[in-house]
Amino acid sequence: MTATKSEDAQPAQTLSVQQKAAGSSFYLAMRLMPAAQRDAMFAIYAFCRAVDDIADDGQGTRSERQNALNVWRDDLASLYGGNPPARLSYLVRPVGDYGLRLEDFLAVIDGMEMDVREDIIAPDLAVLDLYCDRVASAVGRLSVKIFGMNEEAGFALAHDLGRALQLTNILRDLDEDAQIGRLYLPRDFLDAVGITSREPATVLKDARLDEACRQLAALAHRHYASAHRLMASKPKGRIATPRLMGAVYSQILSEMERAGWQPPRHRVSLSKLKLAQIVLANGLGR
Repeated sequence: MTATKSEDAQPAQTLSVQQKAAGSSFYLAMRLMPAAQRDAMFAIYAFCRAVDDIADDGQGTRSERQNALNVWRDDLASLYGGNPPARLSYLVRPVGDYGLRLEDFLAVIDGMEMDVREDIIAPDLAVLDLYCDRVASAVGRLSVKIFGMNEEAGFALAHDLGRALQLTNILRDLDEDAQIGRLYLPRDFLDAVGITSREPATVLKDARLDEACRQLAALAHRHYASAHRLMASKPKGRIATPRLMGAVYSQILSEMERAGWQPPRHRVSLSKLKLAQIVLANGLGR
């Protein structure tokens, strides 16, 4: 296949993540955007993947992974100080063109640091909300700059849609997270249904797990509803991409609710036909 001019100009880091994302709902949402905005979004995604790998790949001691995150902080300081390191060259143009904020990149690293410092196991709701803000809503705050939204509306959208998407992923990835010793379900909901164990594998076998998961799903739906109301008000900017992401992932959440969370669980995904229907219903327009 012949590369497009946009692909020819893309740095290796962003082209790599674009190729890995091909076929995903994220990729479908990105395809709705003009080339320059799409490339900027993949640059953000490349950064997030790089720091997320430090937190999740299990390579090195906690101290070594902490040091690796600190190097990323130093590299960001150099980037914003006008002396970008080679490995962050792909962010120079997006930062300059869209006014991406240093504090939001740093927040993403802070979220990864929460996983590196210790395995997150049944956090309380306040800690879970902070985690979601850092690893998801901070990415949203970067993204809405590229969408051309005003900060007030854009950051409000990032707050709710970021949390909704992250909570959906938490409910979708229960077994994968448990395999690396993590359990993001909030202790508030576990305690409410009588689950007192904090051992991930034990919790996932508990018959009361489904009820706790449904409480978290209800919280995610409230965030989706808030994000939908904001987008329905037609704020300034290109909202087709976040609208599609919200529609796809809220549908995934609804499918999980229909299936339930009792073992044996199967990772829920949408058929190509269903994705096409959602794109037609939600993915067109500005």
